[in-house]
Amino acid sequence: MTVARLARDKVSAKSYITCMAQMNVSLPDRLKGWAEQRVAEGRYSSTSDYVRDLVRRDQEAEEARRRLQAAIDEGRASGVSERDPFEYLDELRAGPHKSGGSKDAA
Repeated sequence: MTVARLARDKVSAKSYITCMAQMNVSLPDRLKGWAEQRVAEGRYSSTSDYVRDLVRRDQEAEEARRRLQAAIDEGRASGVSERDPFEYLDELRAGPHKSGGSKDAA
């Protein structure tokens, strides 16, 4: 998060920095160079900013994966439909205006 973004979000840089824990990370030279290159491109204000963004994105991806898994589990637990899957696909392709509604609607 850049200082300009902090100012825009009306959060002081000092309060943002003081609420952070510190972590030291060891990287191979190739990965260190990659992180420094991303900063040099101007998208990130520091390598720490870049790493924070990577961790946030990983968190978001994991949350999305968990939501997807929950939906899969819910679908599996709902049982098997007695409907002909080909008829159902035909109804989906025709759209709701032609099919007259779903037979599985609860």
